[in-house]
Amino acid sequence: MDRKKLFRTLLFPPFWITLILSVFSAVGLIYVFIGGYEQSVPAYVLYAVSAYALTVLVLFFVRTFPGKYRNIKAFVYNNPYGKRYFTDPVFKATVSLYCSLSINIVYSAMNFLLGALQGSFWFVILAFYYAVLSVMRFLLVRYVKRNTVGLNMLSELSRARICAYILLLVNFSLTGGVLMMMYTERGHDYPGIMIYVAAVYAFYITASAIKNIIKYRKYNSPVLSVAKIISLASALVSVLSLEDALLLRFGTENSEQFSRLMIALTGAGISITVVSLSVIFIVKATKEINRMKRS
Repeated sequence: MDRKKLFRTLLFPPFWITLILSVFSAVGLIYVFIGGYEQSVPAYVLYAVSAYALTVLVLFFVRTFPGKYRNIKAFVYNNPYGKRYFTDPVFKATVSLYCSLSINIVYSAMNFLLGALQGSFWFVILAFYYAVLSVMRFLLVRYVKRNTVGLNMLSELSRARICAYILLLVNFSLTGGVLMMMYTERGHDYPGIMIYVAAVYAFYITASAIKNIIKYRKYNSPVLSVAKIISLASALVSVLSLEDALLLRFGTENSEQFSRLMIALTGAGISITVVSLSVIFIVKATKEINRMKRS
């Protein structure tokens, strides 16, 4: 066989081979890391196979994504709801609000179940925190379902201010969770490479939440603005959980004081951020409500 043809075949194998290699590598790596076989000979063979699988998978997407992207984009824009989602920021934020509510409810239930099964107060606190976020998002979802966003500013300010008050109060449960992580029960570790996946996810949703807070200010909708503050509060708690997991994974017996310091600083930073955003929003909303009532 021609060398160039062989080289091309190795870099661009059939998709079913790429898929099998990817699944095999993912399952194998999880097994290796969970079982603690990182230094074994089969593990090194698996590392090489995984590197090859990742290479051909990336090349496959680089080769096929541009054409597929154009086809998918055309398909989405031909659908009225798909076109509206990508062209109407208010509609997109409303859909995101519904999705966030569903995710919060599931996540709260999952943490409560883990807390009950493992006897972990940390999971119970997380369950309570996300349950309250679910209540706030439910109030916002109920509002946008019955009202047009940005139309009745007085009503919208009142509903958003209620959520900001709730967010301000629920911050006390987060403070209790931070103290628990520092002196009694630590959080939870992620198995194998899942900690890196969790890290990417936590930083992505945090960056996205910060971007959306800035982006949706120009639409002059208090409901959408407070929804993005709630998203940031949720994302920051994910960062706190990730930090605790990283300290558990990579810390040593002699680093307990350092771990407590880092958790305290991060927890304080999150509390200050959430409280500051909530207070600023409440003050501005109250001034605007009073001005509207006087006029």
